[in-house]
Amino acid sequence: MSNRHTEMDVDPASVVADADVLAADLLVGGPPRDALDHVRAHSWVKLVASDHLLDDATGLIEQFANERLAEEWRARIERERVSVEHPPDDHPALASAYRGKAAHVLSFDERLNSAQAGASLQSHVTVSVRHPNAFATVFDPESLYGVLHDGEYPGPDRDPRS
Repeated sequence: MSNRHTEMDVDPASVVADADVLAADLLVGGPPRDALDHVRAHSWVKLVASDHLLDDATGLIEQFANERLAEEWRARIERERVSVEHPPDDHPALASAYRGKAAHVLSFDERLNSAQAGASLQSHVTVSVRHPNAFATVFDPESLYGVLHDGEYPGPDRDPRS
């Protein structure tokens, strides 16, 4: 049996956001917020994150804002995410994607976004690593809904900012 996830193993409606993207969503807005608004606006799209990944993002929020905001953010994100576990030495975003069978990773890390990294990752896991701007631009919830569900796309079913 292979250790590689196949396309049938991944959930195309599952997304992992690296710690830098999670922090930027809260603190900066722009492409990270646009990308994660797609996730938050659709109840059938899931944000996957390990505790290790949330620890990293919480640390960034504390560093660039303050502890109180980081704690409030952490309490909210814990309710919204699909939790996964992985060994502490694994890359938090990649391990979250692997363990959560997520099809998408959003990251600013150029080492993960490179063509070389993509080719290397594909030998282990079927995942698309994209810059948040690229994800926000190409994500098509209507087409994805049609692949995953019967019936007509109902549009966003949640307020992404509530």
